Amino acid sequence: MKDKISAILKTLPEKPGVYLMRDIDGKVIYVGKAKKLKRRVSSYFRHTHASPRLRKLVDLIEDISTIRTETEAEALIVEAKLIRKYSPFFNIELKMSDKYPFIRITNEDYPRLEITRHKWEDGSVYLGPFVDAGNIRNVMRLAERYFPLRVCSKVIKPDSSRRPCVEYALGRSMGACAGLCTQQEYRERVADVILLFEGKSAELVERLRKRMDESARSLEFEKAARYRDTIRAIWRLTRQRISSALQEDLDNETWHVLNRIQSLLGLHVLPWRIDGFDISHTHGHDTYGCCVVFEQGRPSRSLYRRFKIRGLEEGEINDFESIYETVKRRYRHVLESEEPAPQLALIDGGPGQLEYAMRALEELKYDLPLVALAEREEILFLPNNPEPLRLGRDDEALQLLQRVRDEVHRYAITTHRNARDKHLRHSRLEDIPGIGRKMTAELLVRFGSARRVAALSPEELMTVPGIGKATANKILESLRGDDM
Repeated sequence: MKDKISAILKTLPEKPGVYLMRDIDGKVIYVGKAKKLKRRVSSYFRHTHASPRLRKLVDLIEDISTIRTETEAEALIVEAKLIRKYSPFFNIELKMSDKYPFIRITNEDYPRLEITRHKWEDGSVYLGPFVDAGNIRNVMRLAERYFPLRVCSKVIKPDSSRRPCVEYALGRSMGACAGLCTQQEYRERVADVILLFEGKSAELVERLRKRMDESARSLEFEKAARYRDTIRAIWRLTRQRISSALQEDLDNETWHVLNRIQSLLGLHVLPWRIDGFDISHTHGHDTYGCCVVFEQGRPSRSLYRRFKIRGLEEGEINDFESIYETVKRRYRHVLESEEPAPQLALIDGGPGQLEYAMRALEELKYDLPLVALAEREEILFLPNNPEPLRLGRDDEALQLLQRVRDEVHRYAITTHRNARDKHLRHSRLEDIPGIGRKMTAELLVRFGSARRVAALSPEELMTVPGIGKATANKILESLRGDDM
């Protein structure tokens, strides 16, 4: 075995992913997928193969690069894309005509749901691709039961005098043709279906939970129960996690930039997924650590995460400790298989922030390449390397890392600003036990502020419906105690 190949094999993870084998000229000659990269790639070099074709492949291999994925299903999609991109000589099993199914949301006033193996430029929304036929059938069944769209292909012209079809009677249609739902209500249902097939369960459940609460407040208990059953069905349904970025083909320019980053930073694998970290606060108050995720050089916003910093006193400023806490909490979730794993993490800052991020990873025993990007001079700092890496401002690799840094900076500022505004909108009245938001809103509408409420007499407070003598005294004692 060649020394270079032997060294590469030692660094491969026992994780799912895709591997690319190159010849002496750097040409990709084989692309494969694996449930466990280390085991699968090493198997090529463990013994002599009976197949002359395999023996020839192994003889020609001069370099191997890998792309980590979260699941085998994701690896299968990446493998197919790369085979179509490179047409490697030794790939004979995956035919170029193979296609995986998509879900198509038709481009109509009242869209329909279809399964197709082709993507046309027709204005429709395409979800997928999906590689597990059983899985897509399960999601389709759930959609048909809880989020039914129309199944007919007629042009819909709502007419309230028309009798709805039998599909409506069976609960498999919203009765749009008979004017039993508005176009806005129908579009809201379509949005639910898109979230369902994109695997954004948490966002969909939150939408449904709000509707369930509204129905319960309106005493529409049957509708509320249906929302409850839908939420339960969604949580029961386990589906593959396919990155939204993988739904689009990887362009040659992005591929070139990712390869350059891999080469510049000495990474063992292509940085298919990059995490970016930053901290934001106002004089030590409302401190948040934030993480953004780029996949294939593009933001993947559903994977963004924010962390309220717990390890500092209110008003204490320590960006180093904040980075340490954020990185540690982020990758604790990754190790617990709750979050996708990146191939590179970018820290907004210099050697100090980088050192604290390294400490967090060391304590977790988590091996992940790190790089810090200092904003003013736009230079890169690498672990255990005293000399920073200086790239030209027009370098494509630097520009992509800058986009990651700028995006996490934007996200951190927005997160902090929203938390600060929420804090400023919070009234001291809400902190009084037994005084909820509704009563707080009533008091503020009538009297204007908590300070004015504190200046009232118990009798004046008791003019508000729902406030008795005991409650009035409790409110005044709490507010006046705060001002003492």
